[in-house]
Amino acid sequence: MANSGSLKSTIAVSLTNYLDAGAIVAGASGLTLWQNYLGLSEVHLGWLNFISANCLGAALGAIIGGFLADKYGRKFIFTYNLLVYMTGVLLIMLSVNFPMLLCGFLVTGISVGVGVPASWTYISESSEVNNRGRNICISQMSWGLGPMCILLFGMLFAPGGYLFDWVKSVAFAFGGSDLSVEAINVFSSRIVFLTLFIVAFIAWNLQRQLQESAEFTATQATGEKSGLLENIQVLFSNKIAVRTVAFLATIYLTWNLVASVMGFFQPHIYETAGGVSNEQANWMNCIQWAIIVGVTFIVSKLIDKTSHKAIYTFGLLVAISAWLVIVTIGVNGMVGLWLFAILWGVQGGSSPQIFYALWGSELFPAKFRAGAQGLMFFIVRGLSAVWGLVFTYIYGDNGEGFTLAAYCMITLLAISLVVGFIGAPKTRGRSLEDITRERYGDNY
Repeated sequence: MANSGSLKSTIAVSLTNYLDAGAIVAGASGLTLWQNYLGLSEVHLGWLNFISANCLGAALGAIIGGFLADKYGRKFIFTYNLLVYMTGVLLIMLSVNFPMLLCGFLVTGISVGVGVPASWTYISESSEVNNRGRNICISQMSWGLGPMCILLFGMLFAPGGYLFDWVKSVAFAFGGSDLSVEAINVFSSRIVFLTLFIVAFIAWNLQRQLQESAEFTATQATGEKSGLLENIQVLFSNKIAVRTVAFLATIYLTWNLVASVMGFFQPHIYETAGGVSNEQANWMNCIQWAIIVGVTFIVSKLIDKTSHKAIYTFGLLVAISAWLVIVTIGVNGMVGLWLFAILWGVQGGSSPQIFYALWGSELFPAKFRAGAQGLMFFIVRGLSAVWGLVFTYIYGDNGEGFTLAAYCMITLLAISLVVGFIGAPKTRGRSLEDITRERYGDNY
């Protein structure tokens, strides 16, 4: 059953996506500043990506959070999880060495992972049949607004930005007047993370007031066990559930291996391979996120009325076109860079992440819905963590391996396109109960 007023709860829960993508991009936009301040190598940067909200941290959090949400409820996650997020962000803000920064990225990443399966599950369970896709798209718009706002803040606070004089005064107030240039500059990144801390505090206050999901409450009323081990056993003993995990993990993983690299390294890539300044790179990235938000808004109007397969296919064809720009025109000139940025923005508004979130909450019964999503998120973000490390070696210190990396990206996106096109389920306009009954019978 869906609750009335699902839009209000969707907006509250969608702030989790703002904080997820915001944490990734906040790290990315200030990556060069932290590198200069702490004397980090490209390998150090790879490790930051490896354990962050982009990869391993989120992977660990997701598998824990998904099954916790199935055992204790979606509201349990909303009540406590963002306290962990604020702790991680605080660690980053106060970092004075690499281990401290690494720890902050890890704690923040774990919190992001814990929150994502519960939020997508809750949005679907609290949506009406005719707006489930729209509400998932709203959560994805929040996923785009996070980076857009964070990049704007980053540019305002960055060295040379309009508010950098204020940043310097804050740096001197906290660190004294004898700070190095690098130590002063990195305060712009610290303040960007402060904005995430503030949004997380607001989101925590909104989310802990939400009512528990009606579907979860109904499942608990049956009196069946729903512990971690029981749900894992049920999940893996059901052939339909196992096939669904394989399908969704494949379409999401192959796309996310590309998107995770872009989410964390994109400004850095623009600077090294494209040869633009940090400010230019962040402006390009910010405009790209604005395009993502705009396209997602359009998709939100269509997704409950139009073929899911058609929207999915369109998004991936545009994604592949973006990377074909790299291997044909290249990114050494502004034409190639802008064309790539625009195309990647368009695909982001109709990406497999929308359909992974939608199908992932539709194709599993309430009993292990969040746990199944957490498991898949663990697989995807965990392998993305490994790929992030591999990418730094393919890419090289100055982007000399970018063309080879582009061919790898095209191959991954093509796999996501083919598997998704073949396996796209027909769930549009149907209730979660109806979908569950058809796939799993009356026992779930």
